[in-house]
Amino acid sequence: MVISRALEAEILRLHHAEHWPVGTLARQLQVHHATVRRVLAQAGIVVVPQIVRGSMADPYVPFLIETLRQYPRLRASRLYRMVRERGYPGGPDHFRALVARYRPRPLAEAYLRLRTLAGEQGQVDWAHFGRLKVGRAERPLMAFVMVLSYSRHLFLRFYLNAQMGSFLDGHVRAFEAFGGVPRTLLYDNLKSAVLERVGDAIRFHPTLLELAARYRFAPRPVAVARGNEKGRVERAIRFVRERFFAARHFADLADLNAQALAWAEGEAAERPCPENGERSVRAAFEAERSRLLTLPPDPFPCAERVIVQAPKTPYVRFDLNDYSIPHTHVRRRLEISATLETVRILDGADVLAVHPRSFDRHAQIENPAHLERLIDHKRAARAHRAIDRLHHACPSAADLFARAAARGVHMGSLTRGLTELLRVHGASELERALQAALREDAAQLAAVRHFLDLHRARRAERPPIPVTLPDDPRVRALIVRPHDLADYEPPKTEPVDEHDHPPDPNPDPEPGDADA
Repeated sequence: MVISRALEAEILRLHHAEHWPVGTLARQLQVHHATVRRVLAQAGIVVVPQIVRGSMADPYVPFLIETLRQYPRLRASRLYRMVRERGYPGGPDHFRALVARYRPRPLAEAYLRLRTLAGEQGQVDWAHFGRLKVGRAERPLMAFVMVLSYSRHLFLRFYLNAQMGSFLDGHVRAFEAFGGVPRTLLYDNLKSAVLERVGDAIRFHPTLLELAARYRFAPRPVAVARGNEKGRVERAIRFVRERFFAARHFADLADLNAQALAWAEGEAAERPCPENGERSVRAAFEAERSRLLTLPPDPFPCAERVIVQAPKTPYVRFDLNDYSIPHTHVRRRLEISATLETVRILDGADVLAVHPRSFDRHAQIENPAHLERLIDHKRAARAHRAIDRLHHACPSAADLFARAAARGVHMGSLTRGLTELLRVHGASELERALQAALREDAAQLAAVRHFLDLHRARRAERPPIPVTLPDDPRVRALIVRPHDLADYEPPKTEPVDEHDHPPDPNPDPEPGDADA
């Protein structure tokens, strides 16, 4: 450690004048004790070495060294129990420091500085940035990061999941932002890239292979537990956390992505290039752009496809939310093609519905036309069931409906009215009234009611009083017993006041007066 001349003079003054020992000088002046000894030795001062006292653990050191040589990863707690059984009287804290001193350390691994050619390689990874509240749902906020290894130009975009659709969308948008494609892309062993790996035998995700075939790049995963092989994207993620996301305020995901794009094209592109500090990342990227592979004429489709079974209600569930479908396609296997913006529901090649995608939870995204058609269908079904019931109960109802339809009578009102008359009067009475109305060529509900009342009047029967009880056996079996009126007092009659009620000027004659 190099110190100033003033500090050397201070060390010598305090040693000669105040007789401070080496340890006191090192602690008070905040320098290493080896530096103090060096200054004193250069001044010709002989420092007497301190006498190291023995430790109670010294007899157990050979056993400790031998055991750690055979089992270098044995825990200190296990070793402590072993030496306690052999008579060690000390505590665990001091012994833990002793184990750390004698535990064999593996040699530190040295790494070569990896250099790549322009346009040769890019590195891809996901990074987790907490959670984002969307309505009633909390979605993981994931950052897709792609870095060009030569220029260190990066692409950054945030998503609400790390699924295959977002993974593909990040690639397509990154290639469009770069204006080209690197020849090789390095991945960690994530499921969107590698489905299975046994040593060097790798089974890539088939969708990633389709993407690679469209853009003509070679996917290559790094070795297991060798994150240093894609250190450029790891450092880029740390750069994003510290220089972009820290204390960042944003309204929603779209606002965050707009800020991320501006930052990547601005501040991140103006930083010095690590390969050559004399030029910026932007300048290095401009030199690298011409080396990238050209983009294909059509972008790769990034829609996520899922096969679902529609329930008995006209909705299908996708990503925690329900999307409406036509009621004619319930109880069918349908296909969902979802992007980050829209959700398309397909039945083979037919598009049944197109909805805006929601990242909420338990939300219902509906097309009003789907529900209106279902309501109209239910109304028609109820009408058809009522007509069928009338046709079975009263054969003349079919002829009455035909004549009423020819005259423009409202069929719904006629159906509801006849159904109520059937419930109140019964099938035989309604059939007789229908026949009478048809003989008079009066295909109207009022005519049917007239003949029902006429037939009952001829039989001197009172018209029925419809009583609607709830469909509950407890109510229908209920017996109401009238209260005995003898328990009540008779009403009191008040005297009549002649002033309030004057006498009648023409009173009825008494029986005797009539005879007179």
